[in-house]
Amino acid sequence: MPLNIYKLKFQEFLNSEQISKQIFESVELIKKCKRIFFIGNGGSNSICSHMMEDYAKILNYPTFAFSDAALITCFANDYGFENAVAEWLKRHFIEGDLLVAISSSGNSANINNAVDFAKGLKGQIITLSGFEKNNKLVEKGLINFWLNSSSYGIVECYHQTILHIILDELHANK
Repeated sequence: MPLNIYKLKFQEFLNSEQISKQIFESVELIKKCKRIFFIGNGGSNSICSHMMEDYAKILNYPTFAFSDAALITCFANDYGFENAVAEWLKRHFIEGDLLVAISSSGNSANINNAVDFAKGLKGQIITLSGFEKNNKLVEKGLINFWLNSSSYGIVECYHQTILHIILDELHANK
């Protein structure tokens, strides 16, 4: 039954010392960054748009998300979908910025290529993924959240929850 799976995963999430530690590490990392860029595809992109708005409004951080449909299709058409996000970052991302990369599977080529680009600029990186523990994204950040589930619903819910907890921790400690 899906409800029981969500309950079980939520209990695992709440009781995870690893995730708690990573949340507080993320808070400290964000305090030191200049700007925050959120990237993801599909449902993860919706999370990016939401977090960009919340972090800007509540924390007054300069935030960006690659979520405008015209911009995405322009860059995908001209550079290929696997390079669209990296090409966008080339125009905006600088050393000292933070990249929050969200991919349920952790294997999206455009997200991984963008992370590789940001790492080349000595960008600070937080990754959020799920599904397989050995996905391509899971070890690319300074902080890597991985959720042990192959359900898009569960992974996406907890990615958004993690980012909201970080936001609330930052706001509470302002």
